[in-house]
Amino acid sequence: MKLRTVLLAASMGFVPAVASAQPVQGLYIGALGGYNMVDESDLSFGPTARPGASVEFDGGWAAIGRIGWGIPLDQMLGLRLELEGNYRSNDVDSARVNGITSGSGGSSTTYGAMVNALLDFNLGWVTPYIGAGAGYAWTAFDAKSNGVTIADDTVGNFAYQGIVGANFPISAVPGLMITGEARYFATLDNEYDTSNAFRTANPGSNTVDVANQNWTFLIGLTYAFGVAPPPPPAPAPAAAPAPARTYLVFFDFARADLTDRARQIIAEAAANAPRVQTTRIEVTGHTDTVGSAAYNQALSVRRAEAVAAELERRGIPRSQMAITGRGFSQLLVPTGANVREPQNRRVEIVLR
Repeated sequence: MKLRTVLLAASMGFVPAVASAQPVQGLYIGALGGYNMVDESDLSFGPTARPGASVEFDGGWAAIGRIGWGIPLDQMLGLRLELEGNYRSNDVDSARVNGITSGSGGSSTTYGAMVNALLDFNLGWVTPYIGAGAGYAWTAFDAKSNGVTIADDTVGNFAYQGIVGANFPISAVPGLMITGEARYFATLDNEYDTSNAFRTANPGSNTVDVANQNWTFLIGLTYAFGVAPPPPPAPAPAAAPAPARTYLVFFDFARADLTDRARQIIAEAAANAPRVQTTRIEVTGHTDTVGSAAYNQALSVRRAEAVAAELERRGIPRSQMAITGRGFSQLLVPTGANVREPQNRRVEIVLR
């Protein structure tokens, strides 16, 4: 399978989320530059066919400017919609016409505007993404064959692209990221008017069709506005004394499974329940403020159920428990929205 097919298929597909939160929210801008390669193209002359004609290109350069908006989908995924301006320039290496290959001179320069959709997967230290775009591009093409100019013309055409890339956050500057990308960019075949000199030397060759298929490798910067600096590291939660009437069980981010330390605390609560003559055990789940209210409500219930199941395994009758989830409605440490606070990701066990 060609790399082009793989890239376009990946950019259109849906990849299961393996991440935590959407890192780009709201307005962002970016600029990238790098290396561009143009695939060799057959030359199709009309109305008179000239089999075996082709043109090859040297490696060149590209520049991209973008402005967009990030939309969090949930704690796992983020969608970005953006408008892009692009520029690519490559010299013509050689042209083959009528069985004669000659060093050509000339160039192919493409510039245009694209609308892109990108899907982010945050892994913490890096945020890979895939995407696709469509738009319109103009290509200025000039080339020579055996000293005769084949064409020197500019045409516009529909353009499309597939994108894979990654953002690497710079912790010292909240919102700033180093961006690396690889793109497949192409237009529909461009039809140029041939030069008068070429028509004279090649009667009937009034136009020439040239494919425009590019592989672009870019690096640059992306800046997301309105990103607050990360909060200072929270102190490690203190272990609840035993015996005690209230116990706190903490959870990892976006998780509802029990750690070894969590099982120790639950074991202490289960052991002390008979000593304080408990008649009712309240098991209440809580979350931090990252994500939607519905998502966090469901997560808090899962956490409470996980703790209740461990208490039951340690001999506490389920009929003695009141199991509820409060989402982020009762924060232990008050924070704003979308803040990861370890002490808010908890289940409270209260012995009454």
